[in-house]
Amino acid sequence: MLTILAKIFKILNSETEPLQISLALCFALVAGLTPLWSLHNILVLLLVLLLRVNLATFILAWIGFSGIAYLLDPVFHRLGYQILTAASMQSLWTSLYNSTLWRLTSFNNSLLMGSLLTAIILFIPLFLMSNLVIRKYRDHILAWVMKSRIVQALRASKFYQIYQSVSDWGGVSS
Repeated sequence: MLTILAKIFKILNSETEPLQISLALCFALVAGLTPLWSLHNILVLLLVLLLRVNLATFILAWIGFSGIAYLLDPVFHRLGYQILTAASMQSLWTSLYNSTLWRLTSFNNSLLMGSLLTAIILFIPLFLMSNLVIRKYRDHILAWVMKSRIVQALRASKFYQIYQSVSDWGGVSS
């Protein structure tokens, strides 16, 4: 637990652009909320590897969002079921299901439909909010936190030693 917390602080305090961290969180939201073996998750993983996103943030957030998804699966199922059984959308779903590509996406799975729709709706707000929070944290809170007595005490603790060891994993020593 301390190691995960140390990794989160390492990422927040690193030189990584806030946009890269925010984008990693958003991609992890999509991959974590939806079922793992889905065609769109292959696309998400490809984008994570092609774009400059923070991979550690993606992995940690993916684990976190997967846990949240496990708790919210009944809600996602109900939402997906409502969307898939809406009378006004039946002709659309039928025509899409008759296409091989759309059938491969498993869009007719109520859990996948509800979780993917939720992830798509939350993508932009999470991106904007996390980017703002990271920038505000670095501009205002980090300097104040580093001077606080709590951090001074933590620097003398085992937590800080773990943080230092994690920060040395990058291969560059100061």
